[in-house]
Amino acid sequence: MQSRFLAVAFVVLACTPIARAADRDERVFELRIYYASPEKLDNLLARFRDHTCKLFEKHGMTNIGYWVPIDNADNKLVYMLAHKDREAAKASWKAFMADPDWQKAYKESEVNGSLLAKPPVVVFMHATDYSPMIKTGADGERVFELRTYTCEPGRLDPLSARFRDHTCKLFEKHGMTNIGYWNYDKDQKNPDFAKAADVTLFYILAHKSVEARNASFDAFRKDSEWVEAKKASEDKAGGSLTVKDGVKFEFVKPTDFSPLK
Repeated sequence: MQSRFLAVAFVVLACTPIARAADRDERVFELRIYYASPEKLDNLLARFRDHTCKLFEKHGMTNIGYWVPIDNADNKLVYMLAHKDREAAKASWKAFMADPDWQKAYKESEVNGSLLAKPPVVVFMHATDYSPMIKTGADGERVFELRTYTCEPGRLDPLSARFRDHTCKLFEKHGMTNIGYWNYDKDQKNPDFAKAADVTLFYILAHKSVEARNASFDAFRKDSEWVEAKKASEDKAGGSLTVKDGVKFEFVKPTDFSPLK
């Protein structure tokens, strides 16, 4: 009986790492931020709705989510794509740009001037080992929160450990939905993002409303498990894991054509 138990236990333990590895999203994620020209955000959104999104899929890119800030003074569109890898991303973009349907849609949409006020911001990322698998589709009316943490040098791993072991489950405990967690890739065209790869955590939460979010974070910050975990991690690291003013967040809402709602 004991030998049978040990045999079963060995099989379970042997399979656990494989199961965990299989659950990790190994794709490359591309976060893009567009700033529309004055009074042309609706035109930009229409181009994505009617043309761009389906052409992305045609050329092997996966649409994850499209959002606009709740307070959108900058006429901003934020969206995320997924690719098999960086080479696939490069090939997909090349095919997309050469597609006659895209060239036609682009030309017609820009008859009265460029829809973009400046070049887009582009950053490639990979999911952390504790990031949940992305689940697209509608889940009621939700507000999304984009959060970026900049760590002190050498403290990204302790920050990730804190999220992995405590923060993520405490977010869920207090009514927040973990959408995904990412680190920047080191291989970036933008040197600032490449330099930030070792110190940046980007993640997305979902809430029923801004008011619900505020109540959830208030309860989270008072949770004794969080207070203890925060103190223990900072005592071990010798100070705050993030730089001063290193936590940034923005409330966004999904567009009507966003797969993730």
